[in-house]
Amino acid sequence: MANEDIRRAGRGLIESRRDPALAGGGPVNRTGAFMQPSILTDIKKGTPAYAEEFFGPVALFFRVANEDEAVALANDTKFGLGGSVFTADIERGKRVADRIETGMVFVNHPTWTSPELPFGGIKNSGYGRELSGLGILEFVNKKLICVVPIHAPA
Repeated sequence: MANEDIRRAGRGLIESRRDPALAGGGPVNRTGAFMQPSILTDIKKGTPAYAEEFFGPVALFFRVANEDEAVALANDTKFGLGGSVFTADIERGKRVADRIETGMVFVNHPTWTSPELPFGGIKNSGYGRELSGLGILEFVNKKLICVVPIHAPA
């Protein structure tokens, strides 16, 4: 994790929700703010682990009853950088991906980046895009010139 203070704060979040049968999450015996990967389960709405982003090796697992609950859970955040949908039904995956409020959604692949793909989020995860043709347009001053017939109604 980014630094020692963040690691200490993150460890408290992790310890409260970590399932020891699933993953470690303990410290790594080396210099720096490193920790073992961890899987969190039984995360309750209103807790910091539910609402905050982890910039470390932490995976959160939730149980939902159906697709609508999964989409509602995915969208219940102030962030929106990227997400993934895993399914054998590609058309269903596309429909679900379209309902998720993020700047990027991948079907059957973890979120990633590549120079030819536009990168960026929505909500508190950014504005605009970088990389690809869309990224180049962020550096262009565009002007609208609209020609209307002189006698057109206002």
